[in-house]
Amino acid sequence: MLPVAGLTRLSSCDWPGRLVATVFVQGCPWRCTYCHNPDLIDPRTPGVIDFSEVIQHLEQRHGLLDGVVFTGGEPTGAPSLPAAIAEVVDRGFPVGLHTSGAHPARLTAVLDLVSWVGLDIKGLPQEYPAITGRPRAGQQAYDSLGQVLASGVDYEVRVTADPAHHTADGLTELVAMLRQRGVTNLVLQPVRFGAEASTAAADALLDQIGLPSGVSRR
Repeated sequence: MLPVAGLTRLSSCDWPGRLVATVFVQGCPWRCTYCHNPDLIDPRTPGVIDFSEVIQHLEQRHGLLDGVVFTGGEPTGAPSLPAAIAEVVDRGFPVGLHTSGAHPARLTAVLDLVSWVGLDIKGLPQEYPAITGRPRAGQQAYDSLGQVLASGVDYEVRVTADPAHHTADGLTELVAMLRQRGVTNLVLQPVRFGAEASTAAADALLDQIGLPSGVSRR
């Protein structure tokens, strides 16, 4: 059973251009310093909503929702995610997926089922251990990026600027590297978890970054 930690019944910000229901999945293997959902990290914490309640809500929203987004935590960490996505798709709803790319093999298993992926890239590969607390996180994330790009699925790659880990030069290098790898839809955004001063500093950092074609700012 999918460990559902929460359900947003109507969201306009989780899948660009769509009104969706958003399912929060418990558990994440990384320990990012700016995580905006820290209560969802521990995979041992049980879900608080039965997935059947999610399905019941969707059955009442045919014609009102443009899709369903699975987010977290890190939703690909849940072994039951493919079956949950398939059930939603079978009921006529397109599915979007938010992921950090922490589980490349499990991501591969669902790419054929989803219509859109929002992939968080947290920095240059060598910056990942400091950001996530996990030594192999950079390799995992960039393996996942390659899979998303190769799959042909619609996607958005997102980079969250955190002054505690990023510099203007580093972000400029990251943008150039992602574009070189074939990313054509890249969004830069400031960190929003924590003190307002951190967000202001992140905005100031992004002010120093050029926005070439295919790169936008949120």
